[in-house]
Amino acid sequence: MGAGSSLSLLRLLVGAGADEAIEELPLNRYVNKVSKEQIRRPDPRVLATSRENTSSVASGVAKDKEFLASSPRTIETLEELRMSVEAFDGCQLKRTATNTVFADGNPKADLMLIGEAPGAEEDRKGIPFVGKAGHLLDRMLAAIDRDRGSAYITNVLFWRPPGNRNPTAEEIDVCLPFVKRHIALVQPRVLVLVGAVAAKSLLDLTEGISRIRGKWYSYDLGGVDTPIDTTAIFHPAFLLRQGNKKRETWQDLIAIRTRLSSHQERG
Repeated sequence: MGAGSSLSLLRLLVGAGADEAIEELPLNRYVNKVSKEQIRRPDPRVLATSRENTSSVASGVAKDKEFLASSPRTIETLEELRMSVEAFDGCQLKRTATNTVFADGNPKADLMLIGEAPGAEEDRKGIPFVGKAGHLLDRMLAAIDRDRGSAYITNVLFWRPPGNRNPTAEEIDVCLPFVKRHIALVQPRVLVLVGAVAAKSLLDLTEGISRIRGKWYSYDLGGVDTPIDTTAIFHPAFLLRQGNKKRETWQDLIAIRTRLSSHQERG
């Protein structure tokens, strides 16, 4: 091959993007056969290090899950729980949230309500259920002669999902140990799960909220002597969009009031 032809070939290769040699020295693959020694193989030490790092990461994730599952159980007070939640960095939602939204109301109340997650207004103020849905929840409580002084309110998630999107399974899982400890510390007589996310995650059910609501369940935390009477209702945000569900919600509220009254009668 002449010099002119070689130069033309080089220009063609450069135009195609092949503008550097792969090996340290130029190799004419049309003349020389590549020997096995010339084929680069991964350094065994690099592979071993990579496997060790992968194993280390997997082990770290497993340890984090084990720690998360056990550590909240050692918390003895609500203030300790609040501090632990505020210091917890294991949920990605915290990075985009303005505030940690822990709880509101009376922790000594016999009625505890758990919703889904903070919205924009809740994120801004750091208090659960203070937006439009929260105002409706207040009216729902008033219908059964309750208010925030005679009820305790929190959420499954302590931080707002961006754009009020649905929380992921992972986000729910990392918060659940804190939520379960929250329930154990409050020990309400009646637990109301507000909306599908709270109902499904805490009752470990897959049905939709329409099938879950209107029934009573026994919520057993193990450390509580008596299982907690638990039910689910439609989320107020859902009711603002689906006004035709308010009649069913009224029936649920009456059932909750009746259950609370029965507990008061038994003392």
